[in-house]
Amino acid sequence: MGLAALARSIFGTPNDRRIKAARPIVEAVNAQEARVAALSDEGLREETAKLRERARGGEDLDRLLPECFALVREAGRRALGLRAFDVQILGGYFLHKGNIAEMKTGEGKTLVATFPATLNALSGKGVHIVTVNDYLARRDAEWMGKVYAMLGLTTGVVVPQQPEAEKRAAYQADITYATNNELGFDYLRDNMKSDLAQMVQRGHHYAIVDEVDSILIDEARTPLIISGPSQDRSALYQAVDGLIPRLDPSHYEVDEKTRNVTFTDEGNDALETALREAGLLPEGQSLYDPESSTLVHHVNQALRAHTLFHRDKEYIVRDGQVVLIDEFTGRMMVGRRLSDGLHQAIEAKEGVAIQPENVTLASITFQNYFRLYAKLAGMTGTALTEADEFREIYNLGVVEIPTNRPVQRVDEHDQVFRTAREKYEAIVRAIKEAHGRGQPILVGTTSIEKSEMLSALLRKEGIPHNVLNAREHAREAQIVAEAGQPGAVTIATNMAGRGTDIQLGGNVEMKVLEALAADPEANPDEVRARIEAEHAADKERVKAAGGLYVLATERHESRRIDNQLRGRSGRQGDPGRSSFFLSLEDDLMRIFGSERLDKVLSTLGMKEGEAIVHPWVNKSLERAQAKVEGRNFDIRKQLLKFDDVMNDQRKVIFAQRREIMEAADVGEITADMRRQVVADLVDTWMPPRSYPDQWETEALAAAVREKLGLDLPIAEWAAEEGVDQEGVRERIEAAADAFMAEKEQAFGPETMRSIEKQVLLQTIDAKWREHLLRLEHLRSVVGFRGYAQRDPLNEYKGEAFGLFERLLESLREEVTAKLAQVRPMTAEESQAMLQALLAQRRAEAAPRPPGGQQAPSRAPMGALMAAGAAEGAGTPREGFREDDPTTWGQPGRNDPCPCGSGRKFKHCHGAF
Repeated sequence: MGLAALARSIFGTPNDRRIKAARPIVEAVNAQEARVAALSDEGLREETAKLRERARGGEDLDRLLPECFALVREAGRRALGLRAFDVQILGGYFLHKGNIAEMKTGEGKTLVATFPATLNALSGKGVHIVTVNDYLARRDAEWMGKVYAMLGLTTGVVVPQQPEAEKRAAYQADITYATNNELGFDYLRDNMKSDLAQMVQRGHHYAIVDEVDSILIDEARTPLIISGPSQDRSALYQAVDGLIPRLDPSHYEVDEKTRNVTFTDEGNDALETALREAGLLPEGQSLYDPESSTLVHHVNQALRAHTLFHRDKEYIVRDGQVVLIDEFTGRMMVGRRLSDGLHQAIEAKEGVAIQPENVTLASITFQNYFRLYAKLAGMTGTALTEADEFREIYNLGVVEIPTNRPVQRVDEHDQVFRTAREKYEAIVRAIKEAHGRGQPILVGTTSIEKSEMLSALLRKEGIPHNVLNAREHAREAQIVAEAGQPGAVTIATNMAGRGTDIQLGGNVEMKVLEALAADPEANPDEVRARIEAEHAADKERVKAAGGLYVLATERHESRRIDNQLRGRSGRQGDPGRSSFFLSLEDDLMRIFGSERLDKVLSTLGMKEGEAIVHPWVNKSLERAQAKVEGRNFDIRKQLLKFDDVMNDQRKVIFAQRREIMEAADVGEITADMRRQVVADLVDTWMPPRSYPDQWETEALAAAVREKLGLDLPIAEWAAEEGVDQEGVRERIEAAADAFMAEKEQAFGPETMRSIEKQVLLQTIDAKWREHLLRLEHLRSVVGFRGYAQRDPLNEYKGEAFGLFERLLESLREEVTAKLAQVRPMTAEESQAMLQALLAQRRAEAAPRPPGGQQAPSRAPMGALMAAGAAEGAGTPREGFREDDPTTWGQPGRNDPCPCGSGRKFKHCHGAF
């Protein structure tokens, strides 16, 4: 026995010690149980209200924990009929302390989250519970909402395409369930709003992330991006796509390990010829010329679409659209698109309508979004393999929570066959045998294509089965509910059982619902009693057959995905079995050195259909998987390092936007900007410590006309005796201040403040979008600097900082120039604007064709200015006519509207 093993046997593992140290907390919660059980339902709410007062009074939540957890356990028992086990209390404690609780499948993680969520919601700052999909967000909010309601707490749920008012109310709730994507997108959208009242989120206090490994690791390789359409290049995509099938495999090299593909020299020559013949590359121009960069980009993306992306594996075509499939959960990612024109290249390859390319309006990585939270926690069945990454990126520890009952599942060694044909023949034999003895089988596959191929083999053998993949996602809950019935065969991509446990003998609730739907007249109690009796007999039969048999047809790149699949069997002490059937033709085996193993198998003289089963094989496969995981970690770390540079700038811009929105008067901000612009202009054309004959007064006068809208006699001022640069600067500043004061007089202070605020926000947003595009371009080329022995990350940091400084400088200039150009409308312009608005309102009120959509229109800034010019006294309502603005009088923006609606004029007929 080694020293480390000896130390573990004497002192226990660090995990064992943490569990042991937390046991007194569980005992303290148990000590409260009898007192809390004696309370009435109203008593539970009153006790929770007292805890809320103490928390808001500043008392440490750790001191409130035993009482709070005891109240939640009792509320769960009354509302759901579920009394939390001691290990679930343990899990809740570690979540409250900001850790990841690794709990095996079927240990009740959904209920565990209610304990720390309730405790942390007492402070009134809101708790977010993050789920992997909308179905689970809705289900968990409705299910666990009964527990929170019993304690007097409110629950909200955030889902896509939700009305703003509903979403805002959901975020105001004590506990909010939402998907990771929706939380991130709402954060970005909030920071594109122009008014605080339009924002939906209220800060980032505490989040519990369900399936934390899936969200914080698997999905963290791609950032969240809000984008808008750019120019349409459909014809170019289609033209380039037609050339790719004409290439030979010798024209390019595919690297499956890094998922990259590059043209060979021979391929470049063939490509140039084909592009010239197609009229895409002008004569005399080479692919290496700078003018060809766009064409090269399109060709590269078309080649990637044809060689690295396969239909029914990485994506499916549905309703004439290319829909991506999440490689980790097997679910469709509706609305998600690949960037840099790759999605368009796949659309061209599949012959569907090509959507326009997009430009980035706002983006953030999941890492940087979740690091906004003051406290973060997570739960999953598999996290230990990525413990280092959780600690390094998110500062989260991983604690393995013991199971309520010992795990009885038997995990068999992998069986490795020489060919895929032999492997599938063995799989069909194993399924037939298990099905014959009444054992339910869950067959894990890595793609839709393979799940359907296996389904065809089973149909040939006459074995009844269900297929669960991205095509069948609507029937997911039903298929999973039936997967534990005697002899059931379920083929699934790795989305199997997400959020729904496979119960031995089948799911009682689902059977009851189906029976009542089939016969609405039946007595529910009698139906339930009959089904429960049948279920008990089925469960015993399945247990006798060995429990759920998980049969995996391939190893995944990540050990976690394999462990998740295994974990579907053996829940809550049930018997179970898991086995992996592999072949040397599997992707992982083929990419990571199956040649050596093939030689070994040949030397051993293995017969057809025989498999090698040995712990050494398992070990070598785990090493290969660990290599892939390490490489993926490096990809995520690199992505994060680059995003951290942008994140610092994002925080500055978002903080500045918020400061502007919160300020009642932004006049001081715009005045500071104006003075800085004047100082910069004077320094440029009349440099400090220069002689008068070196001053470029004409150029300065032209710049002042352009940036400040002022025609000033700067040459005359400069010619006066004793006038220096400072004197000229002060005169320009005074003239600019007087000019803006006149504008304020003409508009009225309230309207002027509103104009300043809108100009500031719109200019910041436009400049930030341009900046993001520049950073994207910089990021795409900075890697080449490595060839010059320069660190790409440092180069990126330096140039990004320079670009950001220029952004702030141009922001000052543009805001100042726009405000200088603002003027009240003339009476004629105002009348024309009103007539145009009335015509638009009539068009909006007209009946629309079925299914037609009308985009909300936004009036230009000029309309806002026109409203300011009309500010003044109110008029009576007599004589008011809708179609004649001359009968409206001249109501102030905050006066009642003359139409008699009772609303303010600015919110009614004055709402331009």
